Amino acid sequence: MNTTPTKEPRPVVFWEHRVYPGRLALLTRVRADLAADLTGFDEDLVDTVRLVASEVFANCCKYTDSGREGGEVIRGLSMPDDRTLRVFLSDAGGGGGVPRVPAERTESEWSRAEGQRGLLLVENLSTDWGHFRLAPWADLGTHVWATFGIAPERTPRDLRPHVFTS
Repeated sequence: MNTTPTKEPRPVVFWEHRVYPGRLALLTRVRADLAADLTGFDEDLVDTVRLVASEVFANCCKYTDSGREGGEVIRGLSMPDDRTLRVFLSDAGGGGGVPRVPAERTESEWSRAEGQRGLLLVENLSTDWGHFRLAPWADLGTHVWATFGIAPERTPRDLRPHVFTS
């Protein structure tokens, strides 16, 4: 897991950000929007991205101010190059911590645990993942991203790259 933002090239393709009220009941909509946005991509990839985004969205709702009245979660989707798909979610802060995979549990504690396994899924299903605070000096939100490898020949041909001008 990478926790330091890197200076990467701007996305080759990006989708318009989506903003959701921070309610777990909206997971169905988050997943449906991802399926629609990723039409034409490999179905297994789409299912994997939907699962990872669902886990991160649920964490945003459960552990941050995004889950409070008026809270929101922002979802973004991009291809920084022709071999990588990236999904990210940004919460509203207020959780007081940063995402981490719990490592201090005993085997019996893990077997009894019902929750807090979502980041294990994120870690194991994505090529890479990470996070950073939106404002390092304050708890104003956390940006969590995950990347997935894609074969360029399996990318839909009708994607419209956005051209950035400096």
